[in-house]
Amino acid sequence: MRSGWPLRTGVIAFLAGILSLQHVQVLPAIEWSILLLPAIVLAVWLPGFWRLTGWWLAGVFWMLLQAQLILVHSLPVKLEGKDVLVRGRISSLPEQNFRRTRFEFELESLSRDGRIYSSPGRVRLSWYRVGKRQNLHAGQYWQLQVRLKRPQGLMNPGGFDYEGWLFQHRIRATGYIRKSHKNHKLTDVGSSCFLLCLREKIRDHIIKITHARNSTGLLLALSIGERSLITPVQWQWLRKTGTSHLVAISGLHIGLVAGLMFLLLNRLWRFSGRVMLYCPAPKAAAWGAMAAALVYAALAGFSVPTQRALIMLSVVMLGIIFNRPLSPGRTLALALLAVLIIDPLAVMSAGFWLSFLAVWVIVYGLAARVGKPGKWQQWWRSQAWVTLGLMPVLLLFFQQVSLIAPLANVLAIPLVSLLIAPLSLLGSLLLFINPDWAAFLLLAAAWLLDRLSDYLSWLAGLPFATWSAAVLSLPALILSLFGMLWLLAPQGIPARWLGGVMLLPVLFARFVSPLPEQARFTLLDVGQGLAAVVQTRNHVLVFDTGARFGKNFNMGDAVLIPFLRQRGIRQVDRLILSHADNDHLGGAASLLAQIPVQKILASNPQRARKKGIVQPIEPCHSGQQWNWDGVVFRILHPPPRTRLRRNNRSCVLQIVAGGQSLLLSGDIEKAAEHTLVRRYGDKLRAEILVVPHHGSKTSSTAAFIDSVSPRYALFPTGYRNRYGFPHPSVLARYHLRKIPLYQTWANGAISFTLGVPAGALQPQLFRQRQGHFWNSF
Repeated sequence: MRSGWPLRTGVIAFLAGILSLQHVQVLPAIEWSILLLPAIVLAVWLPGFWRLTGWWLAGVFWMLLQAQLILVHSLPVKLEGKDVLVRGRISSLPEQNFRRTRFEFELESLSRDGRIYSSPGRVRLSWYRVGKRQNLHAGQYWQLQVRLKRPQGLMNPGGFDYEGWLFQHRIRATGYIRKSHKNHKLTDVGSSCFLLCLREKIRDHIIKITHARNSTGLLLALSIGERSLITPVQWQWLRKTGTSHLVAISGLHIGLVAGLMFLLLNRLWRFSGRVMLYCPAPKAAAWGAMAAALVYAALAGFSVPTQRALIMLSVVMLGIIFNRPLSPGRTLALALLAVLIIDPLAVMSAGFWLSFLAVWVIVYGLAARVGKPGKWQQWWRSQAWVTLGLMPVLLLFFQQVSLIAPLANVLAIPLVSLLIAPLSLLGSLLLFINPDWAAFLLLAAAWLLDRLSDYLSWLAGLPFATWSAAVLSLPALILSLFGMLWLLAPQGIPARWLGGVMLLPVLFARFVSPLPEQARFTLLDVGQGLAAVVQTRNHVLVFDTGARFGKNFNMGDAVLIPFLRQRGIRQVDRLILSHADNDHLGGAASLLAQIPVQKILASNPQRARKKGIVQPIEPCHSGQQWNWDGVVFRILHPPPRTRLRRNNRSCVLQIVAGGQSLLLSGDIEKAAEHTLVRRYGDKLRAEILVVPHHGSKTSSTAAFIDSVSPRYALFPTGYRNRYGFPHPSVLARYHLRKIPLYQTWANGAISFTLGVPAGALQPQLFRQRQGHFWNSF
């Protein structure tokens, strides 16, 4: 135990060094990594604190070196939005739907007008309305005319960091393929594509055999680690039941395959005394277990969770092979060190933390327990420990934790581990040997997955399925982690129940509400669209919900609901849909399906209902007014029984708190602006203006800007949007009046608190406040 302690503390210091660069917005130059080397060598040879400092510096050095090597392959700024000619190989399984085919493309060359440029390496491309004649397959070499842009995602509190995900996967540009006679296949599948092409063939066979039934996506995830066909509804009940880990080929699946192979070889090897003289049965079984795990990991495409599981298993098996059995703590430390050396960017994923912490919680919980519990008792204990131990981390990452995870996993884990996963893996391997038997096994696995899906979706529908809480503060997180350590401490530690008391801040965490007569306004970053949230002391209003893109993606799920959960908001008092365009109400149906909304106002209720909203909707019109906690809300437009149409019929909302006001203007254009100026004049004045129609040249007339006379102008716009918003002439009008301008694509979510002293009315810009070095623009 004592010999393993320096290793464990050193690995923790190495991890801390990697993490220390995660929150800087500008990385030091790569030359600094070279200068660190002598300091690292010197510090590692010194004892005590200095040795730990050396481990920490080594983590800093390794992360800095890896990050700079990725950033150096960025797309040149002058090529953004330009037609460029690229050559390369399809390096992922193409994902297809009715609108597009998307795939990763490994560039070998990039040129424009005959000039060769340094390529960003790996890019993510979409081919819209691709015809059958293209017949895209993994491993093919293509020449394509594309338009690329540097990594750009939405930046919102509680939202998914798409830019971070692209950085972690070494993708340095995204784009789409242009219609051009230059697009053609150079060569078919090359010899280097064996593994990727094998996975694609298995995927296509499984889709054909199962006839794309509901469980096909789950079956593909268990067979080859391909999760693109799992539907949003399935992801929702997987998260609510705490069973998402079952569809990520990781420690559970790799350990199962390796364990079965170990037991089988260990038994069979003993039948021959001669071979045991050359290699003892445990060592042969360990080699076989690693080989089986390697094959399964290869079928899964060596995904990040699979790599972690393979490394952890290899550490254990190598200990057996070299007669150096390791303690669980030392094994975990070596596995963590190996993962960090192979891929220091793994710390950017929630799966990294959840997988290592889950194993550590089980090891810690089993330590120094008195007596030997039965297998079922030990399994239930492990489930309870993991559910409790991961609670702070799950709330930190996802703002919710499953309360029914033990009930779900008590059936799901044995069923998936002992039946579904072996059937799907064996069926996949038999596809090229005996297709009939393969089809039988895969259909049996699909049938079992259908029954399991019914059970899990029923559990997810229970009212107590999950517990949601606001984002944890750093003190609450640290306190909860110490509480978990104390609560799960070995027997003999006094007053372990106090650990439960220390977890209470996690269970009842709340985001600080505004004071009376104050309002917190947040303009969310939803790309080219609009969604905003207004909070008073005891009420919440949502103004528009962003766009919807097909069946599987909308801004309600991607941005609005995560933001509300991060703020600890469980109910919306009023939803205003300014008008019926997709970029303003596309996320409404998802919001209404997941969070109670007390009242809905819309400029055109009939058109809103045609968009799938079944709840009662009232028309918004001028004259409507209400007061929440000392904050006044007024609808200024449209007039009752108006003949205005489309954009000019948008709801216009004025919010007044403590003498300061904000104007949400929807997509109104010149006609509506003239109506507002004529009717209200100087009463339109507002400290903050959400600019009409995203900065279109059909809006923001000089008379309107002068009547509002804002201190700040906010543009809800998408990066390099196809409309060219905001229009240069509009920007010029605001610049002429020296009004500070903020755009959501550049600043992320933009927040203000109304009702504060005039000097304190300053914007909170999420990208600048919470961004990392991979988010900098």
